[in-house]
Amino acid sequence: MTTGRPGPRKRPGSEECAIEAHGLVKSYGGLTVLDGVDLRVDAGTVYALLGPNGAGKTTTVRILATLIRPDAGRARVAGHDVVAGRSAVRRAISLTGQYAALDETQTGEENLRMMGRLGGLSRPAARSRARELLERFALTEAAGRRTATYSGGMRRRLDIAAGLVGDPSVVFLDEPTTGLDPRSRQAMWDVVGGLAASGVTVFLTTQYLEEADRLADRIAVIDGGRIVADGTAAGLKRRVADHRLDLTLADTPAYDAVLRALGPRVVTRDPGRLMIGAATDGSAAHVRALLDEIDPGRAAVQRFAVHGATLDDVFLALTGDRPARRDRDAGRGREQKETSDV
Repeated sequence: MTTGRPGPRKRPGSEECAIEAHGLVKSYGGLTVLDGVDLRVDAGTVYALLGPNGAGKTTTVRILATLIRPDAGRARVAGHDVVAGRSAVRRAISLTGQYAALDETQTGEENLRMMGRLGGLSRPAARSRARELLERFALTEAAGRRTATYSGGMRRRLDIAAGLVGDPSVVFLDEPTTGLDPRSRQAMWDVVGGLAASGVTVFLTTQYLEEADRLADRIAVIDGGRIVADGTAAGLKRRVADHRLDLTLADTPAYDAVLRALGPRVVTRDPGRLMIGAATDGSAAHVRALLDEIDPGRAAVQRFAVHGATLDDVFLALTGDRPARRDRDAGRGREQKETSDV
């Protein structure tokens, strides 16, 4: 298994475009899941798509991976149109979903050899490729064991290895660490870093903000079927706030009054604990001025602390509560069931 990023990393903008989409629209019945999605992913980079449940992450991946067709808009992956050149796209990509798709009655090596044969490799070539991938993903010792005996982390690594048998240039990972323990998640992060270091383009969807912060060269936030922000982790944090001033208020009237006074500067809120997070540049002068503004009588704020902005702040600020959220969640089951229009 790879352990980090051993080679020089391609940087965004330094190579050709691996994935691009313009105006993607997708609806199920009367529910619009994607409403004009635009994105660009440079080759050899890790691109993370973040968003709440039902925001359109999985639908975006399924369109780009040619499993479903957009109602409108266009997209190209590895230089091929996802509709007109569907077969060419499929030869260039790998897709790993949220749950491992393996034959549990077969051993790890048999799964990989089977994928090689299905991909057109000769028996010797399939055997050689399987052994190479087993070693790369630290599964050599478990190669002869039935997959049903593998741990969750081992199964996820084998699932990704199976997707790499055909040596794809673009890999889609749809929430690859869902349900994994911290140690297995760390191992998966090493795998993703190694893929990008080898020149593979990785398109990652995740709800773990730490995961996106650590792995992604570029991050897009999707909400309500639209991309609401796109940039580097550092750039998105600066967009919301360089730092966050956390305030603990004395009582509910004080909480309500400070919330109104701060207005759009509010980054996070927790009425149950009477806590508000506000944007600040982190300087003592700005913090003091902000406190003087919202609490001139020195009675409303009980405690305060300054923290660096996080992706959590970005996520909460850009995907706040919306009336449509309930409708999207209600339709999420249909989004996940729609896997092909062939």
